[in-house]
Amino acid sequence: METTVTELRFALDTFYFLISGVLVMWMAAGFAMLEAGLVRSKNTTEILTKNIVLYAIACTMFLLVGYNIMYVDNSAGGWLPSFGSLIGTASEGADHSLESDFFFQVVFVATAMSIVSGAVAERMKLWSFLVFAVFLTGFIYPIEGYWSWGGGFLSEAGFSDFAGSGIVHMAGAAAALAAVILLGARRGKYGKDGSVHPIPGSNMPLATLGTFILWMGWFGFNGGSQLLVSDVENATAVGQIFLNTNAAAATGAIAAMLVSKFKWGKADLTMILNGALAGLVAITADPLSPSPLFAAFIGLIAGAIVIYSIITLDKLKIDDPVGAISVHGVCGLFGLLVVPLSNDGASFGAQLYGAAVIFGFVFVASFIVWTVIKSVMGIRVTAEEEDAGMDMHDCGVEAYPEFKN
Repeated sequence: METTVTELRFALDTFYFLISGVLVMWMAAGFAMLEAGLVRSKNTTEILTKNIVLYAIACTMFLLVGYNIMYVDNSAGGWLPSFGSLIGTASEGADHSLESDFFFQVVFVATAMSIVSGAVAERMKLWSFLVFAVFLTGFIYPIEGYWSWGGGFLSEAGFSDFAGSGIVHMAGAAAALAAVILLGARRGKYGKDGSVHPIPGSNMPLATLGTFILWMGWFGFNGGSQLLVSDVENATAVGQIFLNTNAAAATGAIAAMLVSKFKWGKADLTMILNGALAGLVAITADPLSPSPLFAAFIGLIAGAIVIYSIITLDKLKIDDPVGAISVHGVCGLFGLLVVPLSNDGASFGAQLYGAAVIFGFVFVASFIVWTVIKSVMGIRVTAEEEDAGMDMHDCGVEAYPEFKN
């Protein structure tokens, strides 16, 4: 036979990698729709602009420096990347093309940055946000990514994060938290007496569509992280990953609905959407090892946790319009900590250590970058600009010109 079995497997695994990457790229649309639905109509165009441009910046910066920092020619067990060169890197002996590997990895970077955009919505300067995107996607994320997925010291320490509950989601939340602390809350969100004034989103159909898109894209996020599909063992594993991922999302939504009904007497759609995402984030740390029932249990707990986290952050006056810090940060940490319950190769000590290192590094590095940006060009729009809306101030185009805000 002119085409060997090895070549066919190479082609199949490369194709699977690429399709998985396309599904993860589609999550960028999910974030855009979710965030557009959860902000007020006067800020819709601006949040959509952030989402498409951050994706473009992530792809460019990861191509120029990020992938090199994270993966190329790095030493095992190290803490300082080698800054190797992507150009001319051979794929000899690999199970799939390295070009497909790059594409799959770059869409993960964009996911981490998308988490930040929702948390800082409705009051951050567009250009300040985009400047930060350069640093997070080009340097901060790749460095902490090398420590774990690139063979650095966290992987040597036994830290386990299959598809990125900590490496992607908690890292994005850490960067978001640093920004929100420096940025402050939206005008009118909190009263002087400590009261919380909800600011409803403008488009619940869009927010729901965004959640379904993210749910769908997550099958590429988790399933693609198996890396291979061309033999019985790996194909079976991918099926298990899909099953567990879906189960956790479903029970996360159910738990959030039940908790919201218990607390407020209503089935709060925004909480249900975040509950589904919380289940997805939590199961991402290890979607393969748990049984389907245990995966459902993980999602159930995450769906409840996310509501109490959102409530707690509001009490602390940490304003997060879309609940990103709670969904991706708190539930990302929860996902990391439950890995040892189903995976004998993981330990609570290693998981805590890895989570602390990732959160600490990303938060401190992001806080420094945000502080510099704040001192140089500012990060918050004026009160007048915030009241008028970000759309006209930053973009000059209204998302809904037929309607008044």
